[in-house]
Amino acid sequence: MDSHSIYRKAMNLVKKSGTRNPIKIAEDNGITIFYNDGYKKLLGFYRYSQKHRLIFLNGRLDEIWLPMVVAHELGHDTLHRYIAASQIMQEFVLFNMNNATEYEANAFAAHILLDNDEVYEYAREGYDVVQIAQMMNSHTNLMLIKIREMTNLGYDLRVPMEADGKFLRKIRV
Repeated sequence: MDSHSIYRKAMNLVKKSGTRNPIKIAEDNGITIFYNDGYKKLLGFYRYSQKHRLIFLNGRLDEIWLPMVVAHELGHDTLHRYIAASQIMQEFVLFNMNNATEYEANAFAAHILLDNDEVYEYAREGYDVVQIAQMMNSHTNLMLIKIREMTNLGYDLRVPMEADGKFLRKIRV
């Protein structure tokens, strides 16, 4: 799926719910969220079964990881529901850049959580990716995806480095 389509779908949900809060967006769209403290390495997963839309989350995710994982799973709900009808979409590595469905869910999450105008303004003021991510309470890899996607949408930005697709393996929840 192209960047423009992913962006439009994400912004439609934001507009419909009137918020960038992915938990509220999920609730507003009839998606049930379950939390489980027993997951060791699993961050979360999305499941679509018998018209039930479900997100299962590691109950130990912190205030930065929780919205990213929920927004990512919202991406699967919006973009890949047909795949989730036949398989569970588990997240052990959130920023996997080699898998198209995972990248699309990451781009969707970046659009849900990060406002284009705010990112662009910080970039024009001279802040780097790490600084912008910190100011917007995001992860650097998600910000790199956002900037890459904004470039695809026509913004005059440079992506100074590639996101590390394996960094989540180092996260302990």
